[in-house]
Amino acid sequence: MITRKIILLFVILLINISAFAQTAPFNIHLEPINISGLGGLQSFAVGQHNGKWLIVGGRLDGLHRRQPWASFDIAGHNNQLIVIDPVTLQKWTAPITTLPTSIQEQISSTNMNFYQEGDYLYLIGGYGYSATIVDHITFPNLTAIKVSDVISAVISNTSFTTNFRQITDPHFKVTGGRLRKIYNTYYLLGGQSFDGRYNPMNNPTFTQVYTNAIRKFTITDDGTNITINHLPSYNDATNLHRRDYNAEPQILPNGQEGVTMFSGVFQPTVDLPFLNSVTVDSNNYTVNNTFQQYYNHYHCAVLPIYSTSNNEMHNVFFGGIAQYYDSAGILVQDNNVPFVKTIARVTRNSTGMMSEHKLPIEMPSLLGAGSEFIMDKSIPHYNNEVLKFDQFTTDSTMVGYIYGGISSTAANIFWTNNGTQSSASSQIFKVYVIKNTTLGVDDLNEQSIGTLQIKVYPNPNDGEFIVKFNLTKIAETKISLYSMEGKKIEEQVLKNLQVGENTYQRRIRNLDKGGVYLLTIETPYEKATQKIIIEP
Repeated sequence: MITRKIILLFVILLINISAFAQTAPFNIHLEPINISGLGGLQSFAVGQHNGKWLIVGGRLDGLHRRQPWASFDIAGHNNQLIVIDPVTLQKWTAPITTLPTSIQEQISSTNMNFYQEGDYLYLIGGYGYSATIVDHITFPNLTAIKVSDVISAVISNTSFTTNFRQITDPHFKVTGGRLRKIYNTYYLLGGQSFDGRYNPMNNPTFTQVYTNAIRKFTITDDGTNITINHLPSYNDATNLHRRDYNAEPQILPNGQEGVTMFSGVFQPTVDLPFLNSVTVDSNNYTVNNTFQQYYNHYHCAVLPIYSTSNNEMHNVFFGGIAQYYDSAGILVQDNNVPFVKTIARVTRNSTGMMSEHKLPIEMPSLLGAGSEFIMDKSIPHYNNEVLKFDQFTTDSTMVGYIYGGISSTAANIFWTNNGTQSSASSQIFKVYVIKNTTLGVDDLNEQSIGTLQIKVYPNPNDGEFIVKFNLTKIAETKISLYSMEGKKIEEQVLKNLQVGENTYQRRIRNLDKGGVYLLTIETPYEKATQKIIIEP
């Protein structure tokens, strides 16, 4: 029999969900397409010319294994160039064995930093096996590829060796960062130098050094010689300690170009993603601690789109990996950082305020980590490839494609991963932006703009956990734990609190193994609820 408490809890949840549901500025539709014989790939680099794509590097397998002998093995390297025509549904491949060894080694690596300027695709760094060094390394190189000529050569099965050039520079020994451009300056944002075989479990033998930096430089390229002019970098070991994340081009509230660094791993003091963001403009960078991004923490396909009329910058994130996911309108925190299906939008309004919204659609499976959004360049866009929303002339606009990424069979597979639990996806999706029709409703994640910023450690847990939360002013603060049926397990009024971060530690016995509970923190001015998970 349904109790009054269950009915009350259900009503509260409905009110909470409806209160934070908002009409979407646009809808997103995904249409899957398939190309016969196209293999799966993740964490690759891509350039394009006349609608055809040039795919370079990346991994042919899924999530890297934790066993040293199996992790990032040579068999998983992509040692061919791939050309894709998403319109005619054709693909062509060519081996890279005719290229100099140093170029072969770098362009078969994973997590390169890349940017296409005109007809040149610039590749920086990347992690992979070097037969020259006889070890796995991060490559200290910049390679330039003339995209149009290489695409033509791959299709016609002719030589492309003269269309690759490479220089060596220790500043470019970076993997898992992002390469972007603001006006005439390149920005190598975050990332790390990782040398040796991945073996984190016992007596690690690798070296791992985060750049903790935004490295700035210009490139002068006459088609033969590449000249780099390094500019003063930004260094910040606390806020720029990020890799394997999304750094997206932006149009800022003042109309200027910029880049926002969203989330990333790992925080300097704990192996969990960042929830805040960093916005970079042509003058400096700014850490935004008033906004928290709870969905889509790992690198995934992202659609950047700007509305001039509303002065709103939207970023749509497609799946991937995250510390949080939504369950019936309530955040679930999983510090194992699982694969997710979530499609979410982060919007910056005209005042610079950012908010996160969960879309009503999801990825069709646990898919998206290491995928790329590839824009249709016939769509109106700014020089930095942010789409111009107000210039869409039809109700439904196909703006580009999503290709590749890791497809996982379960949310948490790292500790059981033997190579069969995930794979590199060959799936391609057409991405449509829909406007001027009956728009759907996106759920505002109220915690993304809240001040409490709840975090639970560990989660999942055995009933013993630590809760960290933020107070903007000292006030009576109540922390409660409920079962999913609405039964109050415990309630405490916390004392001796302070402005800023506070910590509450508790051991609660007799919680159901494998159970899910609601943890609520409430002050006179704000309330936030998260689900916590009890270990089986």
